[in-house]
Amino acid sequence: MREVEVDPAARSLSAAATAGFLVLVTEGDADTAHALLMEAVEQAPVMPTVPPEELETALFTLTLASQYSGRPEHWQPLVDVLARSPEAAPAAAASLGRVHHDLGSVTDGMLRRLDEEIARLRDESDADVVIRTALTASYIDRLPGCREAVCRVIRDGGAVGSSMPALMFVALDDLYAGRWQASAGAADELIALSEEMGYHLFAQVGHYVAAMAAAQRGALDACREHCEDIWRWSAPRGLRRLENCAHQAAARAALGAADFETAFRHATAICAPGVLPPFNPEAVWSAPDLVEAAVRSGRHAEARRHADALRDAGVAHLSSRLALSAATVTAMTSADEDMVRRFEEALGLPGVEQWPFEVGRAHLAYGERLRRQGLNREARVQLAAARGRFEELGARSWEARAAAELRATGMTRAGRGKAGEALTPQELQVARLAATGLSNPQIASRLFLSPRTVSSHLYHVFPKLGITSRAELRDALEALPPEPPATRP
Repeated sequence: MREVEVDPAARSLSAAATAGFLVLVTEGDADTAHALLMEAVEQAPVMPTVPPEELETALFTLTLASQYSGRPEHWQPLVDVLARSPEAAPAAAASLGRVHHDLGSVTDGMLRRLDEEIARLRDESDADVVIRTALTASYIDRLPGCREAVCRVIRDGGAVGSSMPALMFVALDDLYAGRWQASAGAADELIALSEEMGYHLFAQVGHYVAAMAAAQRGALDACREHCEDIWRWSAPRGLRRLENCAHQAAARAALGAADFETAFRHATAICAPGVLPPFNPEAVWSAPDLVEAAVRSGRHAEARRHADALRDAGVAHLSSRLALSAATVTAMTSADEDMVRRFEEALGLPGVEQWPFEVGRAHLAYGERLRRQGLNREARVQLAAARGRFEELGARSWEARAAAELRATGMTRAGRGKAGEALTPQELQVARLAATGLSNPQIASRLFLSPRTVSSHLYHVFPKLGITSRAELRDALEALPPEPPATRP
């Protein structure tokens, strides 16, 4: 610190890092932060008196600005800086920048060094070291090993600026592990603290985690509200990464509701099918959403291109979650004769049990594919496993999807409200027309009913069929037992 006070060059670098960080996290102004820090970092090599830790802080903040911006005009100059930087520790700014730029570039050697750094966190008292290590770990599914140290940062209550990212990592860890209520609680705490302190950028991350938890629980209105908060704040500031985060949550929510067109629209707002752009980690994490939406909306060529892109990105060795994602999308887009082997390989990968939602999705996709091949008995095994996973997690809309597929195999589950109760003849008429895509007024016109009566019939139809949306009507009606033949007079 003495050198910073004495040396104007060091003081300038330190001031740029501080000013850039504040303008980024309080106002979301990535343009100003990037300009300040890029100039300071480029001048640093000709200033031999600059302390290494000051340059590291400036480079770390420059990486954050480029990361949240997600725009080529910001990350391309950073890539040029990183190309001139030597190999660094896994939690260093240069390593974080390289990880964020291209997840597939992370080597097994770097993973081993990161695991060693994570193991040392139990004795680490420097909150900055804990936060930076956890940030790198969050990209490659190593947050569980950081949790104790991150919780210590929150518990000690030292620097408030460290407590917010620490809450972020706790919320993300709970999200990935399927502890969605705890994740939403940590996200709400992060939003409240960030808004109170004026660190509005961190609040948007809280909204993202809350949106993802809501999407996977099937709380569609809550998910939409959080996404709209992100878009409203981030879009005018050009923070494309945050916009992508909201699109990821919106796509996940639409998939749970079996709205595959909407899911495809949001997923392709992040990246085009078959493309995993640099400095866009959401493109990797949302790849299963894009592939599933493409498959279920009949865009099979796009689905195969994107599955190939995820496999070729080389991310499967980073974690069992990414390995499961890559294997599942490969199975979803494989030829019929390879499908069973591919899904069995995906579900047999070591370590996947720690990602319960992803395992449930793999079972669901497997069961759907089996059912569409007429293999109903085999499909029931996978679909029942998916429904059980989603039920344990509280993933209501995803559980409903699995239940609808099970009914379509001829399997029913008794004892759930009015599910299984017979439809009246008029309810059956209304349901069949609604399943073709007709609106309530169009159905009313055909059957000489009022739109209100049509709405009332559907209100009773849904619980009888055990479904929650019009998108599930077709499969649910197909699963009904055949009507008895009409008796001749």
